[in-house]
Amino acid sequence: MEFGEKTLYKYKIIKMKYRILIFLFSILASFPSCAKQPGRLPVLTGADVLLSTEINKIKNLNIGIITNHSAVLSNGVHLVDSLNKTNGIRIKAIFTPEHGFRGNIPGGVVVDKSIDTATGIPLISLYGKVRKPTAESLKDIDLLIFDIQDIGARFYTYISTLFLSMQAAAENSVEFMILDRPNPIGGIKVDGPVIDDSLKSFVGIAPLPIMHGMTVGELGMFFNRPEILRTGQPAKLSVIKMKNWERSFYFDDCGIPWVKPSPNMVSVEAEIVYPGMCLLEATNVSEGRGTQTPFLTFGAPFINPEELILELNKFKIQGLTYSDTAFTPVPIAGMSNNPKYKNEKCYGLNLKVTDRKAFQPVKFGVILLSALHKLYPSKFKLKEKRLGKLFGKTYLAKMIYEGRNPGEIISLWKEELEKFKKERKKYLLY
Repeated sequence: MEFGEKTLYKYKIIKMKYRILIFLFSILASFPSCAKQPGRLPVLTGADVLLSTEINKIKNLNIGIITNHSAVLSNGVHLVDSLNKTNGIRIKAIFTPEHGFRGNIPGGVVVDKSIDTATGIPLISLYGKVRKPTAESLKDIDLLIFDIQDIGARFYTYISTLFLSMQAAAENSVEFMILDRPNPIGGIKVDGPVIDDSLKSFVGIAPLPIMHGMTVGELGMFFNRPEILRTGQPAKLSVIKMKNWERSFYFDDCGIPWVKPSPNMVSVEAEIVYPGMCLLEATNVSEGRGTQTPFLTFGAPFINPEELILELNKFKIQGLTYSDTAFTPVPIAGMSNNPKYKNEKCYGLNLKVTDRKAFQPVKFGVILLSALHKLYPSKFKLKEKRLGKLFGKTYLAKMIYEGRNPGEIISLWKEELEKFKKERKKYLLY
């Protein structure tokens, strides 16, 4: 072997070791920490506060609980299991959202009625033909309790279940209590267009921007107006606030147990990119379902990663790095039964959030869709109706097809967003 060849060989070995170290570091960094931060009190969720100091408020009432697997106390025990063992607590029914009570049913799959085998309590699905508690299901209920971990994006359907359940409570004179939990991507950032009334659906049920920056308790306060709920009267609402939560906290700052809020939301980092990356669900590009890192991985058979990176680099995106990847989406039990491009090789990017405060996911989502159309105008497809419901406006698809600058698109929601921010202040609890 010549001297030049030896040097090249050593360089390749060093480069390979470096890539392995970077890969291992990124894997470790992707796991949210549940450890208590030095000098910081762990957050107590509304459920913890209810059990420790407010339990008398719900004793001797017939209770319905709207919940799923995410309603875990700081000791790791599920709220339902704790309440079911508490004297004076009568749980008549468990109402379940998308993904079911145990949170292991893939997105979009209808959930049936059943019985919780651990407690014998009836399970009533709110994801299927019926998405709102019926008068019949509430006839023996005095109080509805909501305890589900949201992720801070308007199109995440758990807050639509909250909205419809509050509506049902108002219509049937049933008291409603929200056990508050953190917004896992923080309570400061607010971004994206406020959805038009004509585009409201189960993935956008109330006049919110894509990133609302509110907890479920605050959302409940915001919803609880007859003009928003579309009821004759507001619900009789109470919120059990958290203790020690601050608006700047991400979920892994809270020192509470991490539970995947839904099958494909595998990490805090995935939650951070989701408000922008979910827009890919209205395209023919895989958002990474069928891999172990959905929303942090995306691609399609027609994408050239190198040219996509060059195009994205023009926008000087802050707080985010990306690298080329190839993957083959496959069915994964409990995550995705039939992912886009099942068993077909896709090429795309892996995302890594490097600065949470600087990264702007909604704006990145718009830039990404624009870049994909510019590079692959004959192959990249938008499902315009679906995109309108997710984004909240019809102009996004139109402007992308026209080749308009992403900055021009982004500027269109600034005025109404500022108006929302002012309105939002009235309902903040922290």
